[in-house]
Formats: sequence, structure tokens, C-alpha cells
Amino acid sequence: MKIRVYYEDTDTGGVVYHSNYLNFCERARSELFFQKGLSPHKEDEFFVVKSLQAEFIKPAKLGDILEIKTTVLGMKKASIDILQEIFKDDNLLFKTNIKVAFLKGGRPNRIPDETLKVFL
Repeated sequence: MKIRVYYEDTDTGGVVYHSNYLNFCERARSELFFQKGLSPHKEDEFFVVKSLQAEFIKPAKLGDILEIKTTVLGMKKASIDILQEIFKDDNLLFKTNIKVAFLKGGRPNRIPDETLKVFL
């Protein structure tokens, strides 16, 4: 998924504010669902971030076109491990390993087959 960095994404120096990298990654994960005609949130079924590890490598700046790449590292019954990387051209700017857990009715639950297909 490609996005442009807007003024609202940056600090006063024109550099992307650190938490916005996570917002960009969240948008990319949601886009996986939208591209397949699905929603990442269904009544009482959705994913939540259980844990993440982030590495800020180089800054993104106002006006940059960024590409967010999403790779599934592993799947369990109720969770998925995901690597997300943000690039400007061929330069890696940011990466995060994220574990998302599937909830149904507010409790961890087995991920439905239809939902698993989004990540394949």
C-alpha cells in the first residue's frame, strides 16, 4: 500500500511523528480486508494488537510517498504474527513485528477460515 506523508502526519520539523508509523501500518492491515471486499471489524469480531516491537531506521518527511509492505510470519488459532515495513523508494525507514489477536465477544477466539484467507 502506498501513502503520501501530509502535514498532519509530521512534527514542526516536517518529520513524521513517531506514532504515525503505527497508524500507517494499521491502515495497511485494514486495506488487506478492503481489497477483498471485507471489513476488518465485524459486529463483535475483530483483531487487536497484543504486542509489537518497532524499529525506527530513517525519518520520513512531508511529501514523501511511502510504501507499506505486510508479511505474515506465522499463524496460530487465535493470533497472527506480522512483519510490516515502511519504505521510501528502496530505503527501509521503519519496521515492526506485530502480534494481533482475534477477539469475538471481547474474548480471544479461533480465527474464522474466511478471515484467515485475507492474510494468505
